[in-house]
Amino acid sequence: MVGLKGKAEKTNPILVEQPKRRDPYEVLGVSKNSTDQEIKSAYRKLALKYHPDKNANDPKASDMFKEVTFSYNILADPDKRRQYDAAGFEAVEAESQDLELDLSSLGTVNTMFAALFSKLGVPIKTTVSATILEEALNGMVSVQPLPLGLPFYRKVEKQSAHFYSVSITEEEARSGIVCRVYSRDKSKFKLLYFDHEENGGLNLALQEDSVKTGKVTSAGMYFFGFPVYRMDHSHNSMAATKDADVAFFKKLDGFQPCEITELKAGTHVFAIYGDNFFKSVNYTIEVLCSAPYMKEKENLRDVETQLLTKRAELSKFESEYKEVLAQFTDMTSRYAQEMQSIDQLLKQRNEVQASYSISSPMKRSSSGRSKNGELPKETIVVGEIRDKKSKWEKMRKKKWYNIPMKLDKRKPCQ
Repeated sequence: MVGLKGKAEKTNPILVEQPKRRDPYEVLGVSKNSTDQEIKSAYRKLALKYHPDKNANDPKASDMFKEVTFSYNILADPDKRRQYDAAGFEAVEAESQDLELDLSSLGTVNTMFAALFSKLGVPIKTTVSATILEEALNGMVSVQPLPLGLPFYRKVEKQSAHFYSVSITEEEARSGIVCRVYSRDKSKFKLLYFDHEENGGLNLALQEDSVKTGKVTSAGMYFFGFPVYRMDHSHNSMAATKDADVAFFKKLDGFQPCEITELKAGTHVFAIYGDNFFKSVNYTIEVLCSAPYMKEKENLRDVETQLLTKRAELSKFESEYKEVLAQFTDMTSRYAQEMQSIDQLLKQRNEVQASYSISSPMKRSSSGRSKNGELPKETIVVGEIRDKKSKWEKMRKKKWYNIPMKLDKRKPCQ
């Protein structure tokens, strides 16, 4: 019996123990009370450490990279994080986790496929090249000074980055700082902000993907000393591929506060990363002090407050909409059924009315003949009566002297 049991355990896949998933907080090395910024920083360091580009021949590193990415995708999404905290992995769908592609690590064929899917409207998340992040972390990147309030135009190659340093005073820091980048070619790019490490390196702290706004693609970061919100468009794009109604009610789910609200006096580093699949990116970058834009600053704060109100209202409106939609669906179904029932009754009524006839109706052509080419019986009878009547009238009109006589032309008259 023991031998049979041992054999069953080896052959029956149901009895094979599945590998246990580790707690996402444990994987990233953060606590359950960690902020979004702390979770993001921990993920970037671990992802850089176990990235496939740096560990091509290490399968354990590849597995760790997948585990780190999987854990981050749970904790980075507020809804999924709440679901996991409440019910664990069972509340989180593993299939819904999206990996970010490092285009610099893809071959030409895979890059072409990714570009094709992107053209077809399939949202594809991309990440900054691990090589660039590692060089920045080790202090091996070239940083160019950028004067405050001076636009700068340049071109960056695909999967490459330009680094800029901006120095601000305490007064400028109190007024607020804005960094904006736009591309008139509508090219894809990422706007990055880096923290200074103790070893002199740079660690990626913020990232904004470009979005189409009118005739350009643009991205911006705003440091005003109060919470300024950013829009993660990937939330809505993924929902839009599934259901238009879901996309509407999820439209403001990606509206989240920026992790960094203000900049201290000193030198800060920004970067522009070329996120196109094949071509370079022409862009313009400018870093401004918001002191001359106090009215715009308050308008932004007011508009974002209204958006937060709308986001709260959408949740209530969604439940009301679904209730009314269910009623409307029932009504349209009943409408179709009633229409079909009425049409059927009218058809039966016409059939009953048509049954009140001695002669069976026949289909006639425009010439009055039936399909087999013969005249209807009614037409034949009337014709015969008319012919008999005409002969009788002719006979009645003949005079007595109109007696037909046969003459023999061969005999002369005597």
